[in-house]
Amino acid sequence: MKLLLIEPYLTGSHAAWSEEYAACSRHQVEILSLPGRHWKWRMHGGAVTLARQFLERQEPVDLFLASSMLDLTTFLALTRSRSAVVPSVLYFHENQLTYPWSPRDGDPDKQRDAHYGFINYASALAADRVVFNSHFHRQAFLEALPGFLGVFPDYREPSSIDQIAAKSQVLPLGLDLRRFDTHRPPAELDPDRPPLLLWNHRWEYDKNPQQFFQALFLLQDRGLDFQVAILGERFAEQPAIFAEARVRLGDRVVQFGYAADFAEYARWLWRADILPVTAIHDFFGISVVQAMHCDCHPLLPRRLAYPEHVPQARRDDYFYHDFDDLVTRLAGLIEDVATVRRRSVRPFVPHYEWQVLGPRYDALLAECMESCATGGKRSEHA
Repeated sequence: MKLLLIEPYLTGSHAAWSEEYAACSRHQVEILSLPGRHWKWRMHGGAVTLARQFLERQEPVDLFLASSMLDLTTFLALTRSRSAVVPSVLYFHENQLTYPWSPRDGDPDKQRDAHYGFINYASALAADRVVFNSHFHRQAFLEALPGFLGVFPDYREPSSIDQIAAKSQVLPLGLDLRRFDTHRPPAELDPDRPPLLLWNHRWEYDKNPQQFFQALFLLQDRGLDFQVAILGERFAEQPAIFAEARVRLGDRVVQFGYAADFAEYARWLWRADILPVTAIHDFFGISVVQAMHCDCHPLLPRRLAYPEHVPQARRDDYFYHDFDDLVTRLAGLIEDVATVRRRSVRPFVPHYEWQVLGPRYDALLAECMESCATGGKRSEHA
């Protein structure tokens, strides 16, 4: 098939997902995209520009695979002369109904925030198939819809939720985890080195750095020996706790800031021993899966998508209940780091490799194409 992957926000994990799937698919995948900046404007206006660019193309298309950053309803309306017979699959990396709003964002106070969620809702209604990157994400979105629609004055169309649920499913993010293997240390590290704790997430409020560093401050006050590598993307504005932590933890901080390149990032993940996670938001958890592939022991909250990354029978070893439990469990791991280093969590995550998921994506899209064709919707190329 000839697939057009439409991504209004081509950067970071969205770019990796788009480009890596295009590279591994047995289908012919072309990417139609815009630069990954100004996310609100991309959701509002990206569809207009992408519709124009699509209409300027001459190549036929069998199916659209669109990111949830696209206003699919606007795109289909503006391209209906050519898109009316083309099936569409909408992939949810995130959604704006349940994504926590930044405290620095003024839109919620001005009651301008609901429209982004409505774009997701209407796009899901317009798509032939809806795909989520985790079971948690699918459930959270569907459970949020009744309350979201309930704020409107009338004609709330509750049956539309069942329509979305009936055509939705879960297909995890494909990841290129094997890239990390090239940068695995060739020899065993010093067994007497201090335990290395890892932060490899964005420096943002939704990853809850306040709780992460509060736990480390408590362990420091108890005199526990550890180091910490603070990686991840940071922005012009960032939570003040990062600067405070750099001062308070002093020479325990062996890395502070975004890795210079992928090789450096991978080497830190292989070197790290423990990944304490405190996030209040994660629809999937790419950074967690990457660390697990590199045999970094995760200590995870029992929420969000994280339980999906650990086999049911092993979850007691890797999850905490509350902040006090986090501190207690983390102290125990630091004090018994030799045992931590003998465990391997790498076998928990190989099913996220594109070698496994690529064929599943291909099969899903081919099945959607076939079912839409037999149901009366045929592609222009067919």
